[in-house]
Amino acid sequence: MYTEECRRTGRRLNAEGLVSGNFGNMSVRADDGYYITATGAFLDEPGELVFVPDDGDVPAAASSEYRVHREIYRLTRHRAIVHAHPPHAIALSYAASSLVPEDSEGILFCPEIPVVEGDPGTEELAARVADGVAHAPAVIARGHGTFAAAETLVHAYLLTSVVEHACRIFWLRRASTPSLQKDKVG
Repeated sequence: MYTEECRRTGRRLNAEGLVSGNFGNMSVRADDGYYITATGAFLDEPGELVFVPDDGDVPAAASSEYRVHREIYRLTRHRAIVHAHPPHAIALSYAASSLVPEDSEGILFCPEIPVVEGDPGTEELAARVADGVAHAPAVIARGHGTFAAAETLVHAYLLTSVVEHACRIFWLRRASTPSLQKDKVG
């Protein structure tokens, strides 16, 4: 049903270096649940998506981050989620509790990017990410990756791309301007 949309989005994520290998996942809201990529799926060739009900047992084939997706859908009106592993965003997540973009697209689409704590696949991470995307379109899980939630997968992908672009701008500005190297991120 949503497989082709996931494949197109996954190809974009791979082409931009926002995921590598079989890292990351994505989902789309449906009646009484959502469709999510399978555990271990390559996002550019996700195969069959797994239906996860709003309540009850979760199929073993579902991505290990199903808890985050379930909690976001429970707490928000978002209809699609992209979880990626953009390297600049992950690296900067160690330096701050939130990032305030300096580039025009970042300021427009993600004026503040919260950084949250929690081990991958846990209820703790699910609660913190869901709370974060209830107030901002994307968050970074420290040392793990980004979660972007939106009305569509394309929009969630664009938010993911904006976050990574904003983080690259941080790196480049600080590398090229010695007086900024000691500044706090964001």
